[in-house]
Amino acid sequence: MLAVLCPPRSPSGAWTVQLAKDDASPLTPQRQVDTAEIADIEADLMPRWIFNDAPTAYGPLARAGIRLDRCHDIMMTERLLLPRQGRYGEPASALAIHARMHNQPAPPDPDPDVAAAAPELPTLFSTSNAAAARPVAGPEILWAAYLDQRSRAEHLASCEGVVADGIAIAPGALRLAIAADSACALIGVEMGHIGMPWRREIHEGILADRLGPRPAAGDRPAVMAALAIRINDAFGFAVNPDSAVDLRAAFRRIGFDLETTRAWVIRAIDHPAVPPVLAYKELSRLFSANGWNWLDEWVREGRFRAEYLPAGVVTGRWATRGGGALQIPKIVRGAVRAEAGYTLVVADAAQLEPRILVAVSGDPALEALAGADDLYEALAQVGFSNDRDKAKLAMLGAMYGQTSGAVGLLLPTLRRRYPAAMEFVEHAARRGEQGKLVQSVLGRTCNPPSLGWTQLIEAGAGPEASPGQESRGRQVARDRGRFTRNFVIQASAADWAGVWLSSLRQSLREVPGADIVFVQHDELMVHTPLEYAGRVAEMTTAAADLACRLVFPGGRARTPVRPVIVDNYAEAK
Repeated sequence: MLAVLCPPRSPSGAWTVQLAKDDASPLTPQRQVDTAEIADIEADLMPRWIFNDAPTAYGPLARAGIRLDRCHDIMMTERLLLPRQGRYGEPASALAIHARMHNQPAPPDPDPDVAAAAPELPTLFSTSNAAAARPVAGPEILWAAYLDQRSRAEHLASCEGVVADGIAIAPGALRLAIAADSACALIGVEMGHIGMPWRREIHEGILADRLGPRPAAGDRPAVMAALAIRINDAFGFAVNPDSAVDLRAAFRRIGFDLETTRAWVIRAIDHPAVPPVLAYKELSRLFSANGWNWLDEWVREGRFRAEYLPAGVVTGRWATRGGGALQIPKIVRGAVRAEAGYTLVVADAAQLEPRILVAVSGDPALEALAGADDLYEALAQVGFSNDRDKAKLAMLGAMYGQTSGAVGLLLPTLRRRYPAAMEFVEHAARRGEQGKLVQSVLGRTCNPPSLGWTQLIEAGAGPEASPGQESRGRQVARDRGRFTRNFVIQASAADWAGVWLSSLRQSLREVPGADIVFVQHDELMVHTPLEYAGRVAEMTTAAADLACRLVFPGGRARTPVRPVIVDNYAEAK
C-alpha cells in the first residue's frame, strides 16, 4: 500500500494524506489528518509513505515520537535517476519533476542552509504571502512525480543484467538502490532527532586536561598561549602560529622553503621550533573543531545532534551539515558514552574498499584471498614477502591512483598476480581521462566533467598547444582518472553500506530501545539496552551478510563485520 504525505502549509495547519494501491490507483480521497492519525495509519497499514524529502515530511513526525517503517523519498530518488539520464545536478524536487513533465523550467530546489538558518521564511510548502504565488507540492504533484520516477526507473532497470562501464549491473539493482537510499533518508532524520549520547562533563575534562581552563572569548587557551611563546622563542622573532602564511614565512626566514604547513611536512624539519609548532597545531584543531564553543552549539540534553545528509556526496557516502559528526577525533571519543542501563554496539566492515574491489572485479586470484580476516596480510604472504605495509600501500595505490614513487614500484606485483582487478580500476581510470562516466554496482553514476575541464583538455590537445597547455591537459585528465578509478570502488562500497544500514534498521524494530545513533562510511553505532547487546551485535553481522547477497549476487563478496560491545566509543578502536 502507498500513502502520499504532505506536511502542513502553516505551523497550525493539518497534514494531507491519500492512500493508494501498489499500482498507485487511489484507495481514499485526500484528507486532512493530524500526527495521531498518521501514527494510526502507520500502525494499522504500514504503507510505503511517499514524500518530497525526509527532513521536511518525516522530521516533524520523528520529533513527535512517530516511526515510519518505509518510504519513497522523491528527492533522494531523483538524485539517483538524473545522472543515469545524463542530467546530473538538475533540481530534484517534486515541483521540478512536475515542471519537466510539462516542458516548463524547473524551479530550483529549496536552499537547506537558508531554511535551517531562518525557519520562519517561506518554505517549499509555505502559504505565506511571499510564497503564495508559487506552486505548492500538494498530493497531485507528489503522485505525478512518483509515477514519473517509477516509469523512468522501470525503463532504466530494463537495461540491467548487462555489463555497463565495466560493472555487471545486477537485475533489480536500481530498485535496490532507490529503496536503500530512501531508507537511509529515514535513518538520517532519526539519528538527527535521537542524537548520539554525549557526556559534556567528560568532554570538558578532556579539554581542561589538554588546553587548560576555558579562555575568555577571543583568547587562546592557556596551554596554547604557552606554546605560542615557545614558538616565538624558538624562531627568535614573533610568529602567529594560527596563520599558515606566517608559519611559512617564519620557516623560510630560517632556511626552509615550504609549500605547505601540514604536519607531515613540518615533522621532517630539524629545528627547535618544530615540536611546539606540531603540538600547537594539534591543540588548535581540538580547540576550534571540538572545543567549548562546539559543545555549547551541538550538545544538548546529553546528546550530540547533527544534521545528516545520506548520500550527500556524489559517491553515495553520507555527509553532514555542521558539527563535524563524521570526523569525531579519537581524543574526544571517550565522551561518547552509553546512558545508564544501555551500552554501545559499534560495528565496522573490515577493509571494506579492497573487499569491494574483489567483488566488482571478479578477479579469481584475489577472490581466493577474500575469506581472510586480514586481506592485506593475505596479500603480503603471496606477493610482498610477508610485508603487510607494502601490500596495503600497493592495494590503496591501485584504488586511489597513486601510481608513482615507492607505491608505483609495488604495482607490477598486483598487475601480474591480479590482472582482472587491476584492469577493472584502470579501465575506470581510462574512462575518466576520456571524460566518460562510470557507475557503481547498483548503478549510481558519477558526475560529468565540467566545462572548464573540457576546455583545458581541448586546449592541451590542439595543434597550437604550448608545452604548458599540453602538461596541464594531461594533468587534469589524470586527476579525473584518479577520481573515476576510486569512484567505482567507493560508490559500490556506499551501495553496500546503504543496504547494510537499511537492513539493520528493519531488524532493530524487534529490539525495544535500540537506535542507530552514528554512521561513518563503513562503521555504525547502536545505542541499545544492555540485555539486548549480544542480539544487536548478531544483527549487525546478519545485516552485513544480507547486504552482500543483495548487492553482489553470486557469493563473491566477503565483508566481515566486527561488532564490539563497549561503554564508550573510545573503547571500540
